[in-house]
Amino acid sequence: MSLQAKPVTRLDRVVIRFAGDSGDGMQLTGDRFTSETATFGNDLSTLPNFPAEIRAPAGTLPGVSSFQLHFADHDILTPGDAPNVLVAMNPAALKANIGDLPRGAEIIVNTDEFTKRAMQKVGYAASPLEDGSLDGYSLHPVPLTTLTVEALKEFDLSRKEAERSKNMFALGLLSWMYHRPTAGTERFLKTKFAKKPEIMKANLAAFHAGWNFGETTEDFAVSYEVAPAATAFPTGTYRNISGNLALSYGLISASRQADLPLFLGSYPITPASDILHELSRHKNFGVRTFQAEDEIAGIGAALGAAFGGSFAVTTTSGPGVALKSETIGLAVSLELPLLVIDIQRGGPSTGLPTKTEQADLLQAMFGRNGEAPVPVIAPKTPADCFDAALEAARIALTYRTPVMLLSDGYLANGSEPWRIPDVDELPDLTVQFTQGPNHTLDDGTEVFWPYKRDPQTLARPWAIPGTPGLEHRIGGIEKQDGTGNISYDPANHDFMVRTRQAKIDGIDVPDVEVDDPHEARTLVLGWGSTYGPITAAVRRLRTAGESIAQAHLRHLNPFPRNLGAVLSRYEHVVVPEMNLGQLSTLLRARYLVDVRPFTQVNGMPFKEERLAHALEATIHDH
Repeated sequence: MSLQAKPVTRLDRVVIRFAGDSGDGMQLTGDRFTSETATFGNDLSTLPNFPAEIRAPAGTLPGVSSFQLHFADHDILTPGDAPNVLVAMNPAALKANIGDLPRGAEIIVNTDEFTKRAMQKVGYAASPLEDGSLDGYSLHPVPLTTLTVEALKEFDLSRKEAERSKNMFALGLLSWMYHRPTAGTERFLKTKFAKKPEIMKANLAAFHAGWNFGETTEDFAVSYEVAPAATAFPTGTYRNISGNLALSYGLISASRQADLPLFLGSYPITPASDILHELSRHKNFGVRTFQAEDEIAGIGAALGAAFGGSFAVTTTSGPGVALKSETIGLAVSLELPLLVIDIQRGGPSTGLPTKTEQADLLQAMFGRNGEAPVPVIAPKTPADCFDAALEAARIALTYRTPVMLLSDGYLANGSEPWRIPDVDELPDLTVQFTQGPNHTLDDGTEVFWPYKRDPQTLARPWAIPGTPGLEHRIGGIEKQDGTGNISYDPANHDFMVRTRQAKIDGIDVPDVEVDDPHEARTLVLGWGSTYGPITAAVRRLRTAGESIAQAHLRHLNPFPRNLGAVLSRYEHVVVPEMNLGQLSTLLRARYLVDVRPFTQVNGMPFKEERLAHALEATIHDH
């Protein structure tokens, strides 16, 4: 019997959220769907969201793990405000996510998990699948567990082992619904389970069974097609990339462009650990990774590597920056290049380890004893983490200073397409080490002065230990200008403090660019990961006929030289931040401009619609 082909509906974009128990493999399912979507050529943006516990209590609301993917046939900027499709693997996943769904959205539920006990655990007195509470949605009840176990009955697996493949069944069904390629997932499963052939075959069988179920069942009458985003990207070779992976590749590229070995001194911490994991795979590029016993040892080792002539990096999150602050101050005093990468998360203290926030800006600016200025830069998207790493390296190596790079959990774990650059597009970061004496005394003797400065950059020379004639003293006690000898002289300390500040103030950073096609009265200014939601909100307002200008800061210390002039041009300046107004505080203090903060600290990125409403209210505030 030949099956009649089902109708195909064309869409320009879709937001899908996979949700289930934290042991249901939702992150893996989302990752695989994302990879196939990237291969297909859609623009995309993702938002993984998972508990901080290694294994949260099964079937509970705090134990729900989700993965949201927004993909489109055009240029998009955010993971989407609300899902069009929710895949709920159990009652907890449904209850935790139903509030985010617009009416009419599609819900695919695993009916096998809707037992009386599982529903009571999350507060359902009656089954939501039967009490009419989901009548406003397009509900697809699917016995995912039963179908998976049935599809795998020929394999020598226990029921529990077979049930584990239900995420692959769901992935197969969604891959059919949205015409996703399957070859990549098949390759992935064959590689991942190469040493467990029975598990590999079972996962493949579950994946194909899900696809076939979509093809044959009456419940899914329509499949959907989202064409590739052919015009959204400049020509080139693209891959899907997360922020932490882009940062890792940026660090390796910087070390190659500087012709220096890369040394990472680090301690595992969410959400920065993936950088340590990734860099440890690349010894072939001269990368050395050192997992220290704690945060302080990690940065201590990195600073020692910088003294020895390496491109030195330490990675952490906010709690780790607190522990590293004394050694960052030492790096300021020693004037050595060191990258301190802070993947920000919710605080204070241990806070929300797996949720995003950008509340470490003031810590990055001022979180050290004494006057210890440090350059601060922030990437704006996952792919931009690659360029931000190269820019941080340029500043550290050129000006001999520690540099703080502020990413966050949303950028670190989120992903988007990234155009792989040609090597000749990368900046030249080569460094000249001092080879001999650089100062002549009054009696004609040639000596090495470790704090004699480059007149342009105010950077001190970088001398490799063991180079004959370049012996010099280092340490945290104040140095005499030029000679580097220990000095308690008041006038010298005043001079050195002001010189270190002048070095940072004098760093060459590009002017901030303003997108203002209609000479607006309102400017929205962002930094870091707010770029996507802000840009999406600005597009929405302009489409509705509103006039609004937009600018985004990568360099937060020093600020771009034209920033004061830009701010003074506008009646209203709004700064959306995932904190209580830290950049707003800095801008008000520096430029005496009445900056309006728009803040959110709920562990999630801004939603485009909420931001658009707030900006619209400001535009019409006379």
